[in-house]
Amino acid sequence: MNNLEKKIAEKKAVVGILGLGYVGLPLAREFASAGIKVLGFDIDQSKVDLLNKGRSIIKNIPHQVVSKMVKSGHFSATTSMSRMKSADAVLICVPTPLTENREPDMQYVEKSCRTIAKYLRKGQLVSLESTTYPGTTRELMKPILEASGLKAGRDFYLAYSPEREDPGNKHFSTHTIPKVVGGLTPTCRRLATQLYAQAIRTMVPVSSVEAAEATKILENVYRCINIAMVNELKQVFDRMGIDVWEVIRAASTKPFGYHPFYPGPGLGGHCIPIDPFYLTWKARQYGMPTRFIELAGEINTDMPHYVVSRVMEALNERRKSLKGSRVLVLGLAYKPDIDDVRESPSLELIELLKERGAKVDYNDPYIPRTHKMREYDLKMSSKPLSTAMLKGYDCVLISTNHSEYDYPWIVRHAKLVVDSRNATAAVKSGRGKIVKA
Repeated sequence: MNNLEKKIAEKKAVVGILGLGYVGLPLAREFASAGIKVLGFDIDQSKVDLLNKGRSIIKNIPHQVVSKMVKSGHFSATTSMSRMKSADAVLICVPTPLTENREPDMQYVEKSCRTIAKYLRKGQLVSLESTTYPGTTRELMKPILEASGLKAGRDFYLAYSPEREDPGNKHFSTHTIPKVVGGLTPTCRRLATQLYAQAIRTMVPVSSVEAAEATKILENVYRCINIAMVNELKQVFDRMGIDVWEVIRAASTKPFGYHPFYPGPGLGGHCIPIDPFYLTWKARQYGMPTRFIELAGEINTDMPHYVVSRVMEALNERRKSLKGSRVLVLGLAYKPDIDDVRESPSLELIELLKERGAKVDYNDPYIPRTHKMREYDLKMSSKPLSTAMLKGYDCVLISTNHSEYDYPWIVRHAKLVVDSRNATAAVKSGRGKIVKA
C-alpha cells in the first residue's frame, strides 16, 4: 500500500485503461495530460493502431490531442493483455448493455475481470468505471479477481468510480466533472481517490462501492423519468393542439422548483436507456417492484413508434402512403454534434420505417457509414445533401438536430419535414411543410 501511495504521489504510477472508447479515451487524455504514463488496452487492433499513430477514434477528442499524448511518451495502446502486469492501476471502461430480456449483460465486465485476474499482482488497484447495478463490484468482480489467490483489500485494492461522460458538452469535461469514488475498504477508497485526483479536479468519496454504484443509477433514473414525463406530455399536448416546446420554454422562466427536460424520438446513449433497467433487475432480487422506472422505460421505448405514426399521418394528409414513400432520416447519432450511435433512436426509426415499406436513407455529417452493432446491422451510408436530393424525398425526418444542418434551406427544398427535435423552431417560411413529432 505504501509503495502504491508513494508512486501515485510522485506521479510514477502507471495507469492501465481497459477499453478505449467514449469513456476510456477521455480518461486516458486526462491522466496523460497530468504527466502520468497511461497504457491503453483494447481488443480492436485497428483502433490500437490508429491511436498509436496519433489518430483519434472519436469526434470530441481531436487528432492533435492524441498525437500530443503519444509524442509525449505518456500514452500508448496495446492489444497485449499480459502487459497489465506493468500497470499499477487498471481502470475498466467496457460496455454494460442489456440482454434481449432487458436484464444486465455483464459479459464484458466478467471477461475483463478474468483477464485482469491472470496478470494481477500484489499492490495493484482495480477500478470499475462502467455503469452497473449496486453490488457488482463486491458480488461479481471480487470473487473473479480473488480467484487469482490474492485477497481484495489486502493484496490488491478494489474500487468503483462511475464514468460521467457527456460527449459534445462544451461546458464540462472529464477533468472538471466531479468524480465519485467508492472503495471495497477505506484503504481502497483512499488509494483510488488519490489516483483519480491526479487527473480530475474534484473528488467525491462515498462510504462504499455500493453507494458509488447507486449514485450513477440515481443520476440516470432521474433523467429517464423526467424525459418520459415530457415525452408523454408531448403526445397529450399535441392532441390538445398545444406546442409542448412553447410550454417548456415558458415553464423554464420559473427561477426555482423547475428544471427543463426535452422530448425527442426516443432515448439514446449508453446510460439513460439502459441504467434504469439495471436497478429494476436488482430490485426484483429484494422483492421490490419499481413501477415508476418501468413505466418511464415503456414510454421512452415507445417514442420511435409515435414518431413513425406521425410520419404516416403527415404523408396520409398529403395523399401518400408510407409504403413505397422515400424517407430521409436526418441524423444517426443519439444527440447533436457527436459521432456516437449507441442506442440511438434513429436506428429504431429506420428499422420501423423499412418494416412498413418505406424506402429509407440517412444523412449524418459525422457518421459516413453504419457499422455492425449488437442489435442492428443496417449496412447503410450517409447520403450527401443537395437541393435535388431533398426534393426527391417524400418526407425528411429530423431525428438528430445537428447544428451543422441549414434548417431553413432543408425546409425550403423538402416536400415535407417531420421534426422530432424542434430543430425548425426558428424557420420562418415554409411552416406549412413542417409537422412536429
